[in-house]
Amino acid sequence: MRDWTALAPKIENFEPIAAYGLVSSITGLLIEARGPRVNVGKYCHIVPSRRSSLADPVPAEVVGFKGNKTLLMPLGDLDGIGPGDKVLPQKDKLMVRVGPALLGKVLDGLGRPLDNQPLATKEAYPLHNNPPNALYRPRIRETMAVGVRAIDGLLTIGKGQRIGIFSGSGVGKSTLLGM
Repeated sequence: MRDWTALAPKIENFEPIAAYGLVSSITGLLIEARGPRVNVGKYCHIVPSRRSSLADPVPAEVVGFKGNKTLLMPLGDLDGIGPGDKVLPQKDKLMVRVGPALLGKVLDGLGRPLDNQPLATKEAYPLHNNPPNALYRPRIRETMAVGVRAIDGLLTIGKGQRIGIFSGSGVGKSTLLGM
């Protein structure tokens, strides 16, 4: 007798009928598709047709609707995408891998390493997440000397504090950061 319990997780996520849409037009970076029925913020893959030289699907995010058409913003290169290509909604949220293995890595906008080496991270977090409550962050208790006397004396910065440097062009933001 076979043990079918190992198949339970696969059956939970199984969809016997794959719902998909079709690309109807592309204007600039905006893709219009007939279907699929999804919500704003949903992550989709656009699968290039066989006539295209592209092998990998192009990730895209649903950004709106116009009449009965779905508007998508691609998260990759549009070369090879054309009318009639399939738009497949993804069940999973867009996740970003995190951990110490990211130190020293250069990533693209989707968190993929540019050196095409695999990431040795086990944890992943959703890209779109609620921000932490500011009232639960630890208090800034220790000052941080930055080596610029005007800042250290008048505009003291705390360790762990976030700062913004805003000014017009040619005022010296880059010079300040280089000090």
